[in-house]
Amino acid sequence: MIVTIDGPAASGKGTLARRIAAHYKLPHLDTGLLYRAVAAHLLEQKRSLDDAAAAAKAAGELELDRLDRGRLSGAALGEAASRVAAIPEVRAALLKLQQDFSRRPGGAVLDGRDTGTVIAPQAEAKIFVTASPEVRARRRLQDFAERGERVPYEAVLADIKKRDARDAGRSIAPLQAAPDAVLLDTTELDIEAAFRAALSIVEAVRAGRGRS
Repeated sequence: MIVTIDGPAASGKGTLARRIAAHYKLPHLDTGLLYRAVAAHLLEQKRSLDDAAAAAKAAGELELDRLDRGRLSGAALGEAASRVAAIPEVRAALLKLQQDFSRRPGGAVLDGRDTGTVIAPQAEAKIFVTASPEVRARRRLQDFAERGERVPYEAVLADIKKRDARDAGRSIAPLQAAPDAVLLDTTELDIEAAFRAALSIVEAVRAGRGRS
């Protein structure tokens, strides 16, 4: 069974994907970490985030088992990753890596911006998670605070709105719900309620497939 969970920044898709993967004992891939890793490499090498050749080279050399979520989840990399993700050469370099992951024996859970539309359009269960920008900004602010990062709320909200516009407006693999995805608005839901809602969506798919 392949499960894709897409949505904008701080919508809760990553947390839901990890919990869904753990529940069904499936491998999980946070595709956003790939773009953060590319951005981190460019910044470490003091290269421009608009250097398509350098970004594509970095993307082609990524190893999934070496991604460090803790190092890549900081506030500074969010905007950088969004810029890198808009480079067609980067998306092309990462496409096969993500598609191969989605085809693992037994299935997989992937979350990101285009997992249900581009990476795994054949997925049995597709969820598109959303929430208001203001709620997402507060969630992201709490994440930063838990890591000891101090960022003004206004800056976080502005960054989220900017990333939403860039992700939805890019020419290749824009952020959008797959036609057969189920919309899950988590604006008024805590994580437990959101998880129960997501689980019920996946369970409905499994029931239709004879719980295979």
